[in-house]
Amino acid sequence: MGIRLDQSRSVDLSQGRERIMGIDPGTVATGWGVVEMVGSSLLHLDHGTIGSSSGLGQGGKLKRIYHGLQEILARYEPQGVSLEKVFFARNAGSALKLGQARGVAVLAAAERGIAVHEYASAEIKLAVVGYGQASKEQVQKMVASLLHLPEPIAADAADALAAAICYLHQRAFHARVKGAIPRDLQAARR
Repeated sequence: MGIRLDQSRSVDLSQGRERIMGIDPGTVATGWGVVEMVGSSLLHLDHGTIGSSSGLGQGGKLKRIYHGLQEILARYEPQGVSLEKVFFARNAGSALKLGQARGVAVLAAAERGIAVHEYASAEIKLAVVGYGQASKEQVQKMVASLLHLPEPIAADAADALAAAICYLHQRAFHARVKGAIPRDLQAARR
């Protein structure tokens, strides 16, 4: 299994648009999704997974993830990457492998000079579903609804799209708050 891409959609990146790539790192399947904020609307550009064969060693899996992410970053040229913060797992071996996949994702973005934004799992779920303890199924359904996607989305890709949506929602919220503060008070805060 290699990189699976959905249909490519060409969208001009112009003033007033912000393109973010969400990544859900994993050594078996790394989900990714690209979303753009156009005014106050979310626009789904693409999503998919980077899969690894069970016959590959950890180094081979990480290499496949890295090269797959590099290809997607080059294709879509996002202004930022959004992913879930590190969490503590009960299984140390699984946590280590997840941390390595996450590190590869951060490196892929850093090599292209792309800012990385990190959010706790509960923050992402709250921003997308409205409930910080939402299930994977609830996240999948809400992502599909927010992005007007007609078909079910793989859990890994839905989680990646949710990370991108979380960043864009938080960014829009902070812009609205800043816009609500009178300019003389903004100047005084500096």
